[in-house]
Amino acid sequence: MRPFTYSRATSLDQAISGSGHPHSAIMAGGTTLVDLMRGDLTGADQVIDIAHIPGLAEIEVEGETLRFGALARMADVAENTFLKHNYPALVESLQLAASQQIRNAATLGGNLLQRTRCVYFRDGVSDCNQRTPGSGCAALDGEDREMALFGTSDRCVATYPGDWGTALAAFDTSIEIASDSGRRVVDFADFHIAYGEDPARLSILRPGEIVTAILVKATPSGKRSTYIKVRDRQSYAYALTSAAVALEMDGETVIAARVALGGVASKPWRAHAAEAVLIGRRLDEALAIEAGHAAFTDAKPLRHNQFKIELGARTVARAALVAKGKI
Repeated sequence: MRPFTYSRATSLDQAISGSGHPHSAIMAGGTTLVDLMRGDLTGADQVIDIAHIPGLAEIEVEGETLRFGALARMADVAENTFLKHNYPALVESLQLAASQQIRNAATLGGNLLQRTRCVYFRDGVSDCNQRTPGSGCAALDGEDREMALFGTSDRCVATYPGDWGTALAAFDTSIEIASDSGRRVVDFADFHIAYGEDPARLSILRPGEIVTAILVKATPSGKRSTYIKVRDRQSYAYALTSAAVALEMDGETVIAARVALGGVASKPWRAHAAEAVLIGRRLDEALAIEAGHAAFTDAKPLRHNQFKIELGARTVARAALVAKGKI
């Protein structure tokens, strides 16, 4: 681990000022940053702790917009009674993301900005355009079983690892960002940058900008929502495939649908094709499978991850049927 300086910000303005430094890193819960620094994967020589800034951990679930402070702990959101009843997909994505100990420390904002678990990025020596821009992508000729099917290119095929982000993609979500010029709000779909487009950038955040809140538009489809995650082992692990589905129903007929995919893309991935199949039709097992396959029509498999297409389709189908059954 390279030497670094540590400072604790006591205000948002102080944190913003320090985060403009080109070799600074923001720390909240620290559950991801510490691992990255141990592997010398951040390039940071200055760590700014924002965990104690007041006003950034509130959870507000009343009104037309759900507001989650970026410093809200995963555990607190996962145990929120209102969300359990009205937005189960959001709760389930957090419960399946990590152990209770990690959820007690990890923050929502940090979870959104976690780095890929690609072994070639993490090993510190392989060619990796995320770690060393222009060096190449070792995964293209290597072990690609866990790599992405969407948002890839000949520059990067890594998978975004988050569960919370996948669930957010199934709702009308936006991200509030603060800087020394004020605050701006961006659509969640535009927040992350597909690794295949620019491997060196995770998001649209610029130096001196900090995520302050996640905003989710209130919707009746939240009640009929779920997050399904398939992994190699039942204990806490990253998704091979996952799906968040939120539905509005009129009897047996789908009148609105949102579908998002995880474990298969280089950013949280919205499956518009699956939604189009569902809307206006009676939801049964056959339609759920049809929607699942539609979600993967544009998938670009590599040598060893083609199995994710059928597995992902069935994950979407199961999520749709589970969401239908929720009240």
